[in-house]
Amino acid sequence: MNLGREGGHSEYRVIHHKDSTGNEIERTLLARVEHLQNVSLLPHHFAIDLITEHHFSDKKIENLSCYGAYVLDQVSGSVIAIKAESTTLASGGMGMVYGHTTNPVVATGDGVAMAYRAKARIRNMEFIQFHPTALYDGKYGASFLISEAVRGFGAFLRNRKGERFMLDYDERGELASRDIVARGIDFELKNSGEDSVFLDCTHLNIVEFIDHFPNIYKTCIVNNIDISKDWIPVVPASHYMCGGVVVDTEGKTSINNLYACGECSYTGLHGANRLASNSLLEALVYADRIYLNHCKKTPSRTTKLVPNWDDCGMEILKSSKVIQKNTSELQSLMRKYAGVVRTTEGLQEASILLEKLYNETEVLYQTYKLNTALSELRNMINISYLIIEQSLNRHENRGGFYNESIN
Repeated sequence: MNLGREGGHSEYRVIHHKDSTGNEIERTLLARVEHLQNVSLLPHHFAIDLITEHHFSDKKIENLSCYGAYVLDQVSGSVIAIKAESTTLASGGMGMVYGHTTNPVVATGDGVAMAYRAKARIRNMEFIQFHPTALYDGKYGASFLISEAVRGFGAFLRNRKGERFMLDYDERGELASRDIVARGIDFELKNSGEDSVFLDCTHLNIVEFIDHFPNIYKTCIVNNIDISKDWIPVVPASHYMCGGVVVDTEGKTSINNLYACGECSYTGLHGANRLASNSLLEALVYADRIYLNHCKKTPSRTTKLVPNWDDCGMEILKSSKVIQKNTSELQSLMRKYAGVVRTTEGLQEASILLEKLYNETEVLYQTYKLNTALSELRNMINISYLIIEQSLNRHENRGGFYNESIN
């Protein structure tokens, strides 16, 4: 069996499909879903909020339950209530909070933000993993990931002088854990003032490289990088959220009838710094456990009447400029104050700036009909608050969390 090795691994242990394992899993699942008569897909729909007792009563309720979700039809612009005996969050990560990320543009922390507003337990949001080697092209937004397996394959990290600087930070060099490599690159960039460091593959067997990493090779060629003779410019980018919605071993959250799996969940399995490849495995295992838990349950239909979403009298927000401005400001402050390396003073400043953005966005939320961009901004602000506050409450450096103010 052809196994891969990545940062922090002592053995070749990763089952993979070339350099697109996640895509292959998704392709297989979607192909299967198309043939299942009992599964309905709703494309062009966006989840807004979970439905709990908060929508039925003003009384304080300790033991909350989930009754489904309010969902935006992105074509018609209307918000519908979808009632459910159980609801599972499988909404992925939050990389767009930082702007420069290996995640897709839809990764705005929606599931965690909805769970937070519904009063579910959220933990360890300070542990954000930054992938050390995203392709640097001078732009913000979704960045192409240069897999850690490339370093496992033998690539070297070099600064502009050509020095293999990671050996100065850890005896494992390029195969140290992600937090160490990301901080090493961050320090190099701050000390040199350069925009990127470089991944050197020129000494590797080009035929074997193309066989192992066809997508990476093609993307480099498109960007005028010939890996047989050119170094690949790379920078750290937000990659994975180790915290999230707290679940038990069956995927249950602290809210009745609400489950979560994948990156939006906090299972505890990743600790403070996920090992490469473990996220796909965790998502598959917990999705299966949630399914098995449902097989043991007797369906219980609630008689509660779910109230309709009320946006009567609200205007349509015709310009997206204010949302774009606030989103850009949010991403800028998160990169500056809550990124790879943080300080207590910086986090406190971020908290002040975030409150201003929250207040401005809340006015938009209360005044205008919802759209996807406004909903995503609202979610990213909630996620940023959780990251900043839980960072301020963390008093030791561990894993993906590093505060220079802590000795």
